[in-house]
Order: sequence, then C-alpha cells, then structure tokens
Amino acid sequence: MSKKVLILTGDAVEALEAYYPYYRSLEEGFEVTIASPTDAKVLHTVVHDFEDWQTFTEKRGYQLEAHASFDEIDPSGYDALIIPGGRAPEHIRLHKDFGRIASHFFQQDKPIMILCHASVALTVIADDIRGREMTAYFACRPEVEAAGAKYIEKRFHVDRNLISGHAWNDLPVLMKEFVKQVNAMA
Repeated sequence: MSKKVLILTGDAVEALEAYYPYYRSLEEGFEVTIASPTDAKVLHTVVHDFEDWQTFTEKRGYQLEAHASFDEIDPSGYDALIIPGGRAPEHIRLHKDFGRIASHFFQQDKPIMILCHASVALTVIADDIRGREMTAYFACRPEVEAAGAKYIEKRFHVDRNLISGHAWNDLPVLMKEFVKQVNAMA
C-alpha cells in the first residue's frame, strides 16, 4: 500500500518549495494531496530569489492545482506532512482547520517537513512545537522562538520527525531525509 503525503499550502507558496516535494513524492510512489484553505482551486505560486537586495525578491510563478480544501482533510488518513514556505504560511495558519491538521502529525510522531517561512504557520500550534528544534529562513527566528521552539542556525535540521530547512536550495537534503522517514514507517 502506498504512503500518503499531505501538502498544506495556499496562494503565494514558493514555487520550488511546492513543486519539488510534490513531484519527488510522486516519483517515490507516494500518493500526494495538495490542500488549500478553500475548495480545490488553482493556486498562484511565487518565485523568491536572492539577488542584490537586502532581502529576497518575489515574482509570479507557475499555477498549481490543489486537490482538496482544509475542511475536507482527515489527517489520520495521511502518513506524512509537508508545509512549503513562501508567503502562504502567513495566511494558511489563520484557517480554522490548519491547527487541527498540523497538530495531528506532531501528536502522532509522523514525518513533517517544513522549510523557509513554514515555521510561521506553526506558531498557531505552539503547544506542539514548544521545546522542539528547527531551522527556518533567518527572518523567521523571532516567531520560532516566541512560540517556544529552539531556532537552530543551520540550513538543515532534524529533530526526530520534524525535518526543517532554511530555503528552497536545501530541498535535496530535506527530501532525502523526508523520503527516508516516510519509507521507514510501518
């Protein structure tokens, strides 16, 4: 039986952080559901890059089809969770079902992969991340620490089932660990 992976995201998700895990999971033979806050829709992605600015730049990216809405998701039917970054985490965390879904994966010790700004979404489930270690885009450090987690100054970090990364260019090592943990599940 194939493993089931859930990707929670919305408009303004960083394109590489959604597409790479999605296709890599499909390549591995996992069944993948992309869920967004509203009914299944076409999501607008963004492309972040590190140019000559003091922060990253943002441009319009590809469109990405969501398969379900948050309120349709029963997290017990999934083996693992991915939350990509971009600006999407700022608004998906406000949806009434986001906390219910994300908490399940922490409480059941299922693999969770977050990267970049995804850590911001986890601030609404502070009880689940308090005392945990994670990395994120450096600008997210205040939110990580305010939620009671320990910010790790590395580009990639694993704290048991929580796999975290700094940005899209860390995806190869993140996905290697994610696939390893998902495949190790009974």
